[in-house]
Amino acid sequence: MPGSRIQSIERATAILEVIARQGGSAKLAAISELTGLGKTTAHNILRTLSELGYLHRRPGDSAYYLGARILNLARSAGDDDRLRAGLRPALLRITEATGFPAFLAVPSGDQTLYLDANDPQSMAVSPVGTREPLEGTAVGLVFLAFMPALETRVRHRRDLSRDGVTDARLTEVRRLGFALDLEYFTPGVHCVSVPFREQGEVRAALAIAGPKSALTEPRMRDAAWKMLRIGSDIQHF
Repeated sequence: MPGSRIQSIERATAILEVIARQGGSAKLAAISELTGLGKTTAHNILRTLSELGYLHRRPGDSAYYLGARILNLARSAGDDDRLRAGLRPALLRITEATGFPAFLAVPSGDQTLYLDANDPQSMAVSPVGTREPLEGTAVGLVFLAFMPALETRVRHRRDLSRDGVTDARLTEVRRLGFALDLEYFTPGVHCVSVPFREQGEVRAALAIAGPKSALTEPRMRDAAWKMLRIGSDIQHF
């Protein structure tokens, strides 16, 4: 019937709006009170939104946080320019500190999208605007390791282990805090990537790449710590 409204959608959007107004996170009691929904009803909707990736919970924390999927929608709606402008100084510093071209990428659906690059070596083909699969790339491993809802959603669609993305590999990325690509994606090329966070949530990835003869594994690990420090220095923009 034209003009009819679906109650379950109204309730879900009301919950998302409440969490957004509360600064991006809220507990069940507050959500129930502010939406006027019973706790059981609110809990069921929260669980569904969490399974879909629109919300998530943190270990030891009973609050519900806006998840990677909804943040990805917000990014697609116009956050790219803000990230590109705000993180441009980080790319310059990373290249200065490591001597290698630096890149900025964000999750885009089930792929990665390159927003910016600082390449003083003037590569013939710029990666800006291109997309790559999550599997196999250092940038993709960062998103899969540190964005649980994204990992869950992708796993429901395909077997990541066929592309070398095993639980052990993701656990290692989480332990280290960065991801290494030892010419897995492109023969002869090494890449290292680190997450960039805002208010604790991964919003983008910073990366460098170079020939394996120059960007050796020890240099990659040293560069990763430098990149993490540079990223953490950028708090607000």
